[in-house]
Amino acid sequence: MDWTFYEVSGRPVAYCDDGRHIYAFSGMPLGYIDDDSVYAFSGQHLGWWDRAWIRDHHGAWVFFTESAMGHGHRMPTKQPIPSKMFKSMLPLRGSRDVKPLRAPNGSGWSSRSGLRFFAATY
Repeated sequence: MDWTFYEVSGRPVAYCDDGRHIYAFSGMPLGYIDDDSVYAFSGQHLGWWDRAWIRDHHGAWVFFTESAMGHGHRMPTKQPIPSKMFKSMLPLRGSRDVKPLRAPNGSGWSSRSGLRFFAATY
């Protein structure tokens, strides 16, 4: 699986080229996908992986990928993908948080769209 994660403006923010680990284009590891969840390497539960979308704890959209289905609104225009820099080593994983109760899917963008979503990782 190879995904590019686009924020609300259509700017590519991160990518996943192994179906699990999420990297910034600078090569910095940001988090990982496990089943239906997105985690920071510290173990903090960041949000939900939902049909090629990442959603925050309020159900709002954080990122979309190429295969994301429409959500009833016009999708942002995707901007060009930057070059990928050399990947840094993956950090050790902390104990994972217990998943919070999942909020119903919202119909708006999260205020944490962009690298702010991964703020716990750096």
